[in-house]
Amino acid sequence: MSLKITDFEAVIFDMDGVLIDSEPLWKIAMEAVFSELGSTLQKSDFQKTVGLRIDEVIHFWNLHESWGIEDEEAIQEKIISKMEELITANAQPLPGVIETLTFLKSKGIRIGLATSSSSRLIRIVLKELAIADFFDFTHSAETEDYGKPHPAVYLTVSQKLAVHPTKCLVIEDSLNGVISGLAAKMKVVCIPEKTHFPNPKLALADFQFETMSEMVRIFYLDL
Repeated sequence: MSLKITDFEAVIFDMDGVLIDSEPLWKIAMEAVFSELGSTLQKSDFQKTVGLRIDEVIHFWNLHESWGIEDEEAIQEKIISKMEELITANAQPLPGVIETLTFLKSKGIRIGLATSSSSRLIRIVLKELAIADFFDFTHSAETEDYGKPHPAVYLTVSQKLAVHPTKCLVIEDSLNGVISGLAAKMKVVCIPEKTHFPNPKLALADFQFETMSEMVRIFYLDL
C-alpha cells in the first residue's frame, strides 16, 4: 500500500514528538517534579507511559511506586507549569513540519490536532511555533472520558472537521497514538520520536517514515 495524499480530505497531527521535540522536555519536567516526592525514577522509566495523558501518567506512577499521593491534580499542575517554561525556552518545529502544513493548506486539505497534552500546552506550542493559523481544529484528550490509545480524541476531531474517519490521515510518533488512530478507523503514519527505544510494534502503523520531510516528499509525488 502506497501513501497518496489525494486519498484523504484531512490530516490530523499528534503534537508531542510530531510537531515539536517535546518528549525529552516531558521527561525533564516529570523527573524534576517526581523527585520532590522522593522518587528515584529516571527519564528512561517514562518510556512506559509515552502517549498517555499527564493525569493518567501521574496516576500510573502513584500506584506503581506506592507514593500515596491524594492530590494528583496538584502534581499535574506543577508538571504542566514546568512544561510551559521548558517549551517557551526550547520551542522549535521538528523537520518538515512547516513544509507539510504549508503544503496541506495550499491543497485545501483540512488540518486537525489531536493530542494527549492539555489545552494550555496546545496554545503555547502553537504560539511559540507560530503555526496556529494552519489548524482548522485543535483538541485535547483532557476533555474526553478516555485518552489514547482510546480513539475518542481522533473521532472528535474528525467530527469537528466534518470529515469521515476513513478519509483522515493521522500523524503519530508513539505506540499508544498509533493504536488510537487505527482504532478510529483512520490510516496512520508513524514517525517514531527519536528518544523512544526502537519498538517493533510501531509496525502496526500503515506507513512509517524517519522524518516528516521524507513524508511530505511522498505527498508531492502524488500531484
